[in-house]
Amino acid sequence: MASLIYEGAGTSPGQEGGPISEFAMRSEPFPLKEPLAPAHLIADQGDIPAARSVSASVVERVYRHRLPVRISHWLNVPILIILIMSGLQIFNAHPALYWDDRSDREHPFISIRPMKTESGEMRGITTILGYKFDTTGVLGYSDGKRRAFPAWATIPSAKVLAMGRQWHLFFAWALVINGLFFMTYAWLSRHVTRDLAPTGKDLRGIGQAVKDHVVLRHPKGEEAKRYNVLQKLAYVVILFMVAPLIVLTGLTMSPTIDTAFPWLLTLFGGRQAARTVHFIACFTFVGFIVIHVLEVILTGFFNNIRSMVTGWFVVKHEAGR
Repeated sequence: MASLIYEGAGTSPGQEGGPISEFAMRSEPFPLKEPLAPAHLIADQGDIPAARSVSASVVERVYRHRLPVRISHWLNVPILIILIMSGLQIFNAHPALYWDDRSDREHPFISIRPMKTESGEMRGITTILGYKFDTTGVLGYSDGKRRAFPAWATIPSAKVLAMGRQWHLFFAWALVINGLFFMTYAWLSRHVTRDLAPTGKDLRGIGQAVKDHVVLRHPKGEEAKRYNVLQKLAYVVILFMVAPLIVLTGLTMSPTIDTAFPWLLTLFGGRQAARTVHFIACFTFVGFIVIHVLEVILTGFFNNIRSMVTGWFVVKHEAGR
């Protein structure tokens, strides 16, 4: 159920009904004072209630995120931050990636290394598919030290591979457990099929959705109550493609796991190839997080944060709609 708040027109009670999706709505009345209308408007209108219903703005409070979703979301925040930063610490121990199963140092897919120029100056050079980029001060060489990623981006900040692996392994299992908890709830509650899976209508409107996002035009009114098609596609790709890929490639890099499940090496073409896919999947996740946070800010930071803390999301409707 939902609570409709008519600004300047009192409160209209919601209609009774059962929850139909993750964005289940509940009634919550909010008493508002009615401002007195000017005398000349009373004389001209004759039908005050009708006039107010046309001009009033409507605010609807929707119970958008249920408790299991909110818990899983906030657990993921520190888990992902620590996983990414400890992963960069591990990468620093061998700052290069390869497509094959061998470590061909002469032909890396990606490498981030310090290099000395003819003048004797140290520069940080990032190489991608043979193309070199000077990234001194950030990648390759920063704060007078030879390291792929700077100290502020890694856990621990000092170059300690063993500790980085300990952090990474612990929080990797925390991510898996949290992910299993969320997916179990999402399937049992039908959150996946009703709220995340894009419909045929959604897919037919993907072109318009892209145009709207490019010009920063975001859904309002009824459309703001549910995920748009780009959100749905992003969540489906992250939950059902990127996340499983990160877990499987992470397992493939473990000699112990490879002994028990040798088909993982065959699936990814070897341990070095799995490491490369793991790295790419990780930064796909980073890109998703950056866009996600940006959209939270652009579409109403306080409203979005409140909905993920309390569950309640405010939707404003245009007058007369």
